[in-house]
Amino acid sequence: MRRFLDWTVAVPVLALLALALAWGRPLPLIPAILAAIVLAGAVLAAVHHAEVIAHRVGEPFGSLVLAVAVTVIEVALIVSLMLSGGANTSSLARDTVFAAVMITCNGIVGISLLFATLKRRVAVFNAEGTGGALATVATLATLSLVLPTFTTSAQGPAFSSAQLIFAAVASLALYGLFVLTQTVRHRDYFLPVTHDGKAVTPDDHAPQPSGRTAMVSLGLLLVALVSVVGLAKVESPLIEKAVSSAGLPQAVVGVVIALLVLLPETIAAVRAARRDQFQVSLNLSLGSAMASIGLTIPAIAVASLWLEGPLLLGLGGTHMVLLALTVAVSTLTVVPGRATLLQSGVHLVLFASFLFLAVSP
Repeated sequence: MRRFLDWTVAVPVLALLALALAWGRPLPLIPAILAAIVLAGAVLAAVHHAEVIAHRVGEPFGSLVLAVAVTVIEVALIVSLMLSGGANTSSLARDTVFAAVMITCNGIVGISLLFATLKRRVAVFNAEGTGGALATVATLATLSLVLPTFTTSAQGPAFSSAQLIFAAVASLALYGLFVLTQTVRHRDYFLPVTHDGKAVTPDDHAPQPSGRTAMVSLGLLLVALVSVVGLAKVESPLIEKAVSSAGLPQAVVGVVIALLVLLPETIAAVRAARRDQFQVSLNLSLGSAMASIGLTIPAIAVASLWLEGPLLLGLGGTHMVLLALTVAVSTLTVVPGRATLLQSGVHLVLFASFLFLAVSP
């Protein structure tokens, strides 16, 4: 009973109950506000349980668990919205995936760098592992979001069926190869390092939680993440109404939902940066960007069998410029293996530019 009264247990259960009560129903203002408060609590609970699991299994497995869990549920949300929304959601996958890339590679990296450099002046990380992760993100983003704008087999910024299948297989292959590299062949490339360049070992932390505690946290993490994504979908009609009333582009809806869904990773990355483990922040941010593309495109390829209308994946000129600049700046940030407050400012300005141009294209 005492364990159940713990907020980290009670909040995910409460959030799942709120989701069950609100699902499929239009919410008035007050219930919508209450649902948003419960959503925020579920985000905090998800971060707590992700950190328990990470402490048990160690890095980089801990970051991988959170990134993949969030992304799988996010992909399910995107596919369900596209299946129910018809032709009006033809660009939803593109908008959401691109927003996820910009949020992770600029927003999460920038704010994590800010906290890390304000505390220690210089953030230290492993350039070898991070460079490989960045190269994978850049390749996946270009293959899935840039090439459709220039292909000629299908009308508009879209892949033909054969091209979409190739992109899906290539995305899965690249993501699988990265996970193998991160967790088996070169795991040491993704471990946090001290300012002397030495890898942080489990002995540097508090005692590990038991296996039973970790399994309970895994179950509660999944409950919390399902609740976060589900409540984000419940709130989406109100977000769409607010966006429409404000005269903003429809793509802003995808940005807002992506911001909500990626809150657990954002908070976890900032906490890691404050503990002088900026490598964990990078594992979370780049891993989430990679999983978002590498899992969404194959899922969309399968869902396209039932989707109506065109599937628009190609970015416009403005977004391609932002993506290219993000890759260039991220490369310059990663190569030295050390970053300062200046790099934080550059990434945050890029993130602010993305948000501003989403509102005022």
